[in-house]
Amino acid sequence: MPRFRGSYSTSDLSRKSGKIIAEALRHPVIITQRKKPRLVLLNIEDYQRLMKQSDRRAVSTIETMSDELFAEFESAVGTYAGDDETPHRSS
Repeated sequence: MPRFRGSYSTSDLSRKSGKIIAEALRHPVIITQRKKPRLVLLNIEDYQRLMKQSDRRAVSTIETMSDELFAEFESAVGTYAGDDETPHRSS
């Protein structure tokens, strides 16, 4: 995996924790293990924002979801149904 801005190995984490934490306060940082991404370190505000977005989708029912979310749901179902109606060619 190529190294890019905001990516550190687990051994970097043990040697450069202060620098990595300071960077993670500015933007998410990827922690790799054996050259594969394994973790993301991010500031608490980003984490809370992600959790809030996640919760909004997880707890909604059709009766209680917002008009905006229902429109997204309806569009996704329409797209999915349209895929089923498209004739598939056999190979």
